[in-house]
Amino acid sequence: MPEFVRSIPDGDTRERLLCPLCGHVEYENPKLVVGSVVVHDSRVLLCRRAIPPRRGFWTLPAGFLEMGETAEEGARREAEEEAGAEIALDGVLGLYSISRIGQVQVIFRARFAEPERRRLFAPGPESLEVRLFDWEEIPWADIAFPSVCWALTEWRRTGSGPLGQPGRSPPAEAPGIAPCVELPEGAL
Repeated sequence: MPEFVRSIPDGDTRERLLCPLCGHVEYENPKLVVGSVVVHDSRVLLCRRAIPPRRGFWTLPAGFLEMGETAEEGARREAEEEAGAEIALDGVLGLYSISRIGQVQVIFRARFAEPERRRLFAPGPESLEVRLFDWEEIPWADIAFPSVCWALTEWRRTGSGPLGQPGRSPPAEAPGIAPCVELPEGAL
């Protein structure tokens, strides 16, 4: 099998991976991440990561969309896998384009599908623990990714009211994967 080379294909403007024998173009596209801010009794569900990257840090139930599933199906699957939670989606809370790592994240606002169930959530294989947090209890210094802060801040802004335009990535997002550098207003 031949090695792919980087070159600009005829009719294109970007360098791509090309097969020098047959001319096949191998496109490298961003990955789509789906997840949700699950809210119950004014508290938010967070998962402590059991896997890298950022093992031991808190995040939303979220992950990569799989082939053959819708964004909504993927968000529900991630909540089940990471938090043992069956959820109902209210709509898109945030849409975050993170070009430096090649991701687009679609984060929904959600609630437990059957809130009367005795056990609403439990850690899955990718979570050390899962917990509901009041806004004042969120462990901001131990949040895994900046986009989690953005989504939580958007949830705080919209509350349980109607969802309008989804939240967006800050214009000057900090490079690298780091915890929340600037805590959202009223976080402490």
